[in-house]
Amino acid sequence: MNKVNEPLSSWGGNWTEKKLDAFENYVNAYLTIMNSQKQKYNGWPTTIYFDGFAGSGERFSVSKEENNLFSDYLVKEELEVYKGSAERVLSLNQKFDFYYFVDNDKASISLLEKKLIEKGITSTNCNFISDDVNIQLEKLSKFINDKKAALVLLDPFGMQIDWLSIEKLKDKRVDLWILIPSGVIINRFLYRKGKLIFSDKLQSYFGLSEDEIRNRFYETEKVDTLFGTEDVVTKTNDSVAKIAELYIEKLKNIWKHVSQKPLILFNTKNVPIYHFVFASNNRTAVKIANQIIEKKNK
Repeated sequence: MNKVNEPLSSWGGNWTEKKLDAFENYVNAYLTIMNSQKQKYNGWPTTIYFDGFAGSGERFSVSKEENNLFSDYLVKEELEVYKGSAERVLSLNQKFDFYYFVDNDKASISLLEKKLIEKGITSTNCNFISDDVNIQLEKLSKFINDKKAALVLLDPFGMQIDWLSIEKLKDKRVDLWILIPSGVIINRFLYRKGKLIFSDKLQSYFGLSEDEIRNRFYETEKVDTLFGTEDVVTKTNDSVAKIAELYIEKLKNIWKHVSQKPLILFNTKNVPIYHFVFASNNRTAVKIANQIIEKKNK
């Protein structure tokens, strides 16, 4: 397996390396199977790689507000260093027919293109797009047909993906790896006494109403006080894990097979910050992904 020869500091903390290694292992297996199928069926299907948050391949930035909100969850290097998934995928011996690298930041996607061209690992089948990933996911869903198969990587820092965009991939030949910001962001938006911060964002991310979200993460108990009976709202235990469980449950409405036990990513303080989840309509695909996840979770 080809590895990109970069120092660890250029990829991020251990959690980033763990995520990238798992994803790269799957990409190799995916291309081996798909290219074998293409040889057998005279070039069918056309294979597509779609990275919804390709960035510059070097680093991402966060706002001052985000930095203050998550500073105790992420150490400085984890906030500043980017992931480099594009370079890893393009450096593999086996290839996709088409590559789509998307990022909302025009400067970042231009820098990524420049960097990869300088390394000599791009070709005419590489597309670098500056746009909202939700718009591009809708275009991808319309582009995919019986003659095309796509591997999609969605690993945002935050909650930029709308559930409506995920729903558009239903019944498509798409394998998905998606990063859920369970501990680093979503859990922070679920305040302990039932208050939802950025409720609209939570609703668009999960595709659920405010009441449905509250019912999943809060419990109400009647407590006798000096002033009578009061309703006391408490946040459910192990909310980070339950965030992942809820999203997996939602994914099962779109894909036939979803990794029930996702790859759990911890920061340097051993706090769970992300869950990396796989979904596919192919049973063999999820079996391969589960084996990779199980090995990486040890």
